[in-house]
Amino acid sequence: MKTIAHQLDAAFRAAIRAAFDLDADPLITASQNDKFGDYQSNAAMGLAKLVTERTGQKTNPRAVAEQILAKLDLGGMADGPPDKNWIAGPGFINVRLSPRWVAAQLAAAAKDDRLGVEAVEVPQTVVVDYSGPNVAKEMHVGHIRSTILGDAVARVLEFRGDRVIRQNHLGDWGTQFGMLIAELRSVGGGAEHIEDLEAFYVQAKKRFDAEPAFADEARQTVVQLQAGGSDELGLWQRIVAETRRHYQAVYETLGVGLKQSDERGESFYNPYLADVVRELRAKGLAVESEGAIAVFADGPGKAPLIVEKSGGGFLYGTTDLAALRYRTEQLHANRVLYFVDARQSQHFQQVFATARKAGWAEGVALEHAAFGTMLGPDGKPFKSRTGGTVKLKDLLGEAEERAFALVTEKNPELPEDRRKAIAHAVGIGGVKYADLSKDRTSDYMFSFDAMLATDGNTAPYMQYAYARVRSIFRKAAEREISYAGLAAATFDVSAPQEIALAKQILRFGETVEGVARELKPHLLCAYLYDLAGKYSSFYEACPVLTSEEPTRTSRLALADLTARTLAKGLDLLGIEHPEQM
Repeated sequence: MKTIAHQLDAAFRAAIRAAFDLDADPLITASQNDKFGDYQSNAAMGLAKLVTERTGQKTNPRAVAEQILAKLDLGGMADGPPDKNWIAGPGFINVRLSPRWVAAQLAAAAKDDRLGVEAVEVPQTVVVDYSGPNVAKEMHVGHIRSTILGDAVARVLEFRGDRVIRQNHLGDWGTQFGMLIAELRSVGGGAEHIEDLEAFYVQAKKRFDAEPAFADEARQTVVQLQAGGSDELGLWQRIVAETRRHYQAVYETLGVGLKQSDERGESFYNPYLADVVRELRAKGLAVESEGAIAVFADGPGKAPLIVEKSGGGFLYGTTDLAALRYRTEQLHANRVLYFVDARQSQHFQQVFATARKAGWAEGVALEHAAFGTMLGPDGKPFKSRTGGTVKLKDLLGEAEERAFALVTEKNPELPEDRRKAIAHAVGIGGVKYADLSKDRTSDYMFSFDAMLATDGNTAPYMQYAYARVRSIFRKAAEREISYAGLAAATFDVSAPQEIALAKQILRFGETVEGVARELKPHLLCAYLYDLAGKYSSFYEACPVLTSEEPTRTSRLALADLTARTLAKGLDLLGIEHPEQM
């Protein structure tokens, strides 16, 4: 079914058209203060100027709002006829939804596996570029935001009905592979020598810097690798496979949906790079500059995007252009999303501008979903106690250990395997939710204590809220209280807390739509937190199991729909929700 905002938008557009013969955006927003109703149209202020210009007679926003109300037909969405009491301030039009209409909408959502969230009418093909670990290095905390944010948005887009193509842009090509392959060859070529990727990389780099003969061998090895030498390619594939073993384990721990088939490393685009430069030169976009080939995407005098180095050789900007062209021309993307940190903003502006000028992105939305940095307690980028980079697997392992201690403290009677399962959900969920609940454009401070807290906007609080709702149905079964389920549910919402909870449930679709549009999962986290809070108020004020029929069944259905909405929201964020905690 259409979201409330969409239904109001259609009704107000019709009223504006009838009143003024104008097609205008009604500017529908959800009210932040219950005093001003549930939704608000802010169109009258802008329309007053248009109407004055068109008629030659000065009018004010409040008079415009009155004329809109006179033509407004909400078809039962709101109680009573529109009147001047709906107008606030200079011309804001407030709408308070009818409890009867809300109950009918709840009943429709309850019978729908999608909770009333309508799939998009015209699905898009959306390429989502995220995670992007480097080969021969273990994933560290710097990869967590791209991985978690990208995965959540991909889930939301799929739920809406878009065709999502995940792309894991691996750093698996370049001059450093000469030293890595030379090192692997010198120690015998076995995968066991690169099991500790960090130690392997450090040793290779140390030899490259200290041993001229090794450095010469490494440079020659790069030439042979790029020429397709079978021995070099074989060793390179071993390094890639061992790296994959490391990061795939991290993805499984995180519950991230990236598979080997989603990998498109820099090596994949290597055969396309020369043609990218050739085409850019043929179109007059790439020119020689101080011996290199560059695109002045921002105009003369500004820093250019270099696509070929002096003396030959390509840069990662060339690879990004090749990837973008592949995604639009081969994958037929309508929208391409890049979850890459904010420090790369200028780079992506240049890449996008170059691609558009080259004609590789006509009618395609190119969006850099930039994000801030995870900070330590000192307000600086998060590091280990010794000042080194924190491996992501170690961070996740510590989160599970801390969660296990908390679960054991609260539920010592549970079997160990059960405590471990809950600890995994809480620990990993805590790390993910702490990130997802922050506006991605902001930096945030990492704290195990804060993310594992059972109060506030945290994963444990949300997981506990879900488990708390589900516990009602276990109690109902123990008391032999019958409940037929949501398919047969009817709703009667009359208490203020029931109405508030019901309206919050019905805003789920709008929230999903907002995440898909703005690429900000924190909007969904905020919605779920508010939903849990409104459920808590409902539970405290409205007895469920001790109520008489038909109130009891209606309230059971409201609790059930709340649980399903919480579960679906957490699923879209990639966070587990145990039935018991």
